[in-house]
Amino acid sequence: MESIMESFRVWIDGTAASAFMSQSWWAWRAAESLHFIGLSLLIGTVGMFDLRLMGLVKKVPLTALHRLVPWGVFGYCINVCTGILFFSGFPDQYMYNPSFQIKMLFMGMAGINVLFFYLVVYGKIKALDLEGPPPRAAKVIGLVSLLCWMVVITGGRLITFYRPPWYWCPWC
Repeated sequence: MESIMESFRVWIDGTAASAFMSQSWWAWRAAESLHFIGLSLLIGTVGMFDLRLMGLVKKVPLTALHRLVPWGVFGYCINVCTGILFFSGFPDQYMYNPSFQIKMLFMGMAGINVLFFYLVVYGKIKALDLEGPPPRAAKVIGLVSLLCWMVVITGGRLITFYRPPWYWCPWC
């Protein structure tokens, strides 16, 4: 397994994206700005939707908040693209970083959670009185989603505090 990871790291290091991110003085900064915009879109929309699922902000109809979810998906796509750029620029900073690994784990859990929501719960809550209390499953899904995204954000922030001994990055 270790040789596969090392082969992957060597391959990533040789890509044009890696050279672009590690040699440009502005690329990392621009990607960080875009990453923050994507995060704002994601958490601003999905976070509000999750709070509504949990029974908070009852005056806002669920369908109105659900119309904003595509903006959250757009923000997520921005973050995936910029995240790939970060990873490609300095793979050592990410591959062996426990904060990054936890972040990826919780992103996966958030994905499973949203899949469960749309497959099992969404049809039920769409038919409910939109100002009534949501079912328990919707509350749990909203809470799990918020907790997952909090861990993702915290993990992302903590990535910069873990540095392997051999690592050096002038931009991060």
